[in-house]
Amino acid sequence: MLGVGGTRRKLGRDALRGGDRGGRTGGGLSPQAQKRELLRKLQERQQDRREQQEQQDRRGTDAAGEAS
Repeated sequence: MLGVGGTRRKLGRDALRGGDRGGRTGGGLSPQAQKRELLRKLQERQQDRREQQEQQDRRGTDAAGEAS
């Protein structure tokens, strides 16, 4: 029981409640949740780029069809 007092003094209230992760009590997002969020953002960006490319391709096809 000698180590309990020293540990208690060194840990603040936030740390005891899972804090010190992004400065939010309760820990914020877990690493798995962060990974899911990053993956979702990446997939959205890829989808947006695909849609933009398809629009450009359609415009190019339309312009080529009108020229001939």
